[in-house]
Amino acid sequence: MFDLSQIPAASSRRLAVRVTKDALRQVRAGHPWIFETAITSVSHQAAAGDLAVVFDDDRNFAAVGLFDPSSPIRVRVLHQGKPTQIDTAWWAVRLEAALAVRRELAEYGATTGYRLVHGENDGLPGLIVDRYADTLVVKVYSSAWLPHLATIVPMLVERLGPASIVARLSREVKRGTTFGLTDGAALHGETPTAPVLFLENGLTFEADVVHGQKTGHFLDQRDNRSLVHTLASGRRVLDVFACTGGFSVYAAAGRAKSVHSVDISTQALATAQRNMAHNGFGPGIHTTLAGDAFEVMARLANQGKTYGVVVVDPPSFARKGSEVQAGIQAYRKLTQYALALVEPGGVLVQSSCSSRITPTDFYDAVFTSARVNGFRLRELQRTGHAVDHPIGFIHGEYLKTLFAQVD
Repeated sequence: MFDLSQIPAASSRRLAVRVTKDALRQVRAGHPWIFETAITSVSHQAAAGDLAVVFDDDRNFAAVGLFDPSSPIRVRVLHQGKPTQIDTAWWAVRLEAALAVRRELAEYGATTGYRLVHGENDGLPGLIVDRYADTLVVKVYSSAWLPHLATIVPMLVERLGPASIVARLSREVKRGTTFGLTDGAALHGETPTAPVLFLENGLTFEADVVHGQKTGHFLDQRDNRSLVHTLASGRRVLDVFACTGGFSVYAAAGRAKSVHSVDISTQALATAQRNMAHNGFGPGIHTTLAGDAFEVMARLANQGKTYGVVVVDPPSFARKGSEVQAGIQAYRKLTQYALALVEPGGVLVQSSCSSRITPTDFYDAVFTSARVNGFRLRELQRTGHAVDHPIGFIHGEYLKTLFAQVD
């Protein structure tokens, strides 16, 4: 287990920061990020994790946040409005508020995998905490959090009693000074030596919390997977960008006639097969195919394949503003390919996790592509975020999904 005392504590000396008028307006409106380019002056040199107090031109308090001198996001805002003391009691209140949002989910014994802290959206920008049964994963997206883990981790242990807590570090954090903390290290208990099994609506999944993508599993699609469960009975289901088979397992549990998982990663598909096996489903119902999603869908269409449900859940196509238009075009192309594979009366399930692409632009891209390519969609439902993925600021809304019947 890593000794958190190896990480130097944050300085008790507060950094005074002034920012541009536009940045000040955004902070007062609740935006949690202050970029390097928006800072006009700092009072002194500070280390990652030191508290930075933002003042306006009249020296009035505007906000306080965590300073990160190596990140383009220089300050991650913890609090704005009236002055407040960021101390152990403050951290405890903020953590308890996040846990309260998930209380009903936590009490639902059929689900033991969910998000406990959703970063900026829970007022803890740059920090993710996910639960997988008795294992917690703390994902750190800024080095500014490292000095504060010695405060946060004991609170998690006391409040939740996990067997182990695993640290996951973003690429940006790993490039900097980590004081010996490595990605996958245990912050409490022992590092798991095998994937952790957990429940999602009574179904069993595994999460590689040490080496897997994100924290080991994509938890945000749980509610949409449940909807696919209700649509799958007696149908052939195609799960594109299947990753570790979340939608595939739900489809099989929903009595699908067959389930076909497509992903570019053979490792992810191997996990999907194991997740199927965890729930008693074997090769008789489930097949996999590794390859580029666009190429695979085109090939399946050329072979005359059709499915009663086609799920398309790609990674983000627009991580920055300059990629938005290309991302919209990619969603249109995906819709075109997917619709060619949906049998008449079947259902298209298409998602976007690109926060830079608005729900309006995403849904317009799907319906425009359908119309241009000669398909008629009858909308069944639009969905957003699950309760454990609350939306706390403009870029916090990223997930949108359309369920539509193809006539």
